[in-house]
Amino acid sequence: MASKLLRAVILGPPGSGKGTVCQRIAQNFGLQHLSSGHFLRENIKASTEVGEMAKQYIEKSLLVPDHVITRLMMSELENRRGQHWLLDGFPRTLGQAEALDKICEVDLVISLNIPFETLKDRLSRRWIHPPSGRVYNLDFNPPHGIDDVTGEPLVQQEDDKPEAVAARLRQYKDVAKPVIELYKSRGVLHQFSGTETNKIWPYVYTLFSNKITPIQSKEAY
Repeated sequence: MASKLLRAVILGPPGSGKGTVCQRIAQNFGLQHLSSGHFLRENIKASTEVGEMAKQYIEKSLLVPDHVITRLMMSELENRRGQHWLLDGFPRTLGQAEALDKICEVDLVISLNIPFETLKDRLSRRWIHPPSGRVYNLDFNPPHGIDDVTGEPLVQQEDDKPEAVAARLRQYKDVAKPVIELYKSRGVLHQFSGTETNKIWPYVYTLFSNKITPIQSKEAY
């Protein structure tokens, strides 16, 4: 088993189960789960320069531009040079992927392909706790109307409502396509299709086991 640090990326549309898969990879293989959404929230909360820049876009319901996200993620990655990591939510665009190229070589990219109907159902049953970003699903981890940790109320995001889901998925496909093509052309892309995370997970586990020694003797769910 090579001692080289593993650099992995996970791609998938909203509702694809990315968060769950990332948690399991982190638990089983000791990779740092680096979520762009988490870092954005942290920086906005701490009122950092990049957090303030991002906040201006978010308050207007605009997408945070590439240069802001890239700057945020580059500084986070700079602090984790000596760690195995898994990127979630970055790179989202070709510009971001090219910026990532300048600082490291990505070894492994997972792309989750989930049927549109499944995504639509999952998202319409999703509720979130905005301050932390914790996600609840009425099927998987049903909430009691409040956040487990803080007891604060949960909300359903406007863009998780059925009429907005189709537009979000179209947008994801358009932007993600060149990123997927780039990693495919390099031979590092692995695509997983299905409607259930638990059925996709054993294949993801096997893929990672071939690259890095698991820290747990069996698959943790």
